[in-house]
Amino acid sequence: MSPEVRTFSPDQLSEYIDGDAEKYLKAGVKSTSTADYKLNNQIQVVVDVYTMSSPAAAKTIFDSEPAMDAQTPTLGDAARLYTQSLIFRKGPYLVRMVAYQEAPQLPLALLDLGHAFESKFSR
Repeated sequence: MSPEVRTFSPDQLSEYIDGDAEKYLKAGVKSTSTADYKLNNQIQVVVDVYTMSSPAAAKTIFDSEPAMDAQTPTLGDAARLYTQSLIFRKGPYLVRMVAYQEAPQLPLALLDLGHAFESKFSR
């Protein structure tokens, strides 16, 4: 993980996700934290954690994401795994992980990172 975790309040969210912030605001985002990770010292992954006002709010955003070509691994309350990204929700949290390179081991590495985050939400 990079040493810097950036956190955005709802009124700052458009600075981070320009053009798509409105749907998060309407759903009830409380804060957004983002950090860069390096998987296997090779693949850069950006991880965004959206703390929503309720599990239903996290589900609203999750359900708005395309499901086509996604695998549905067992992770959190619901998850979708794509070639270079993973999105899942757990309670009021929505987590999005995006890698900027492709690699054969990437889906497995994203799932491992997803499970590490899920365990933090279970405490």
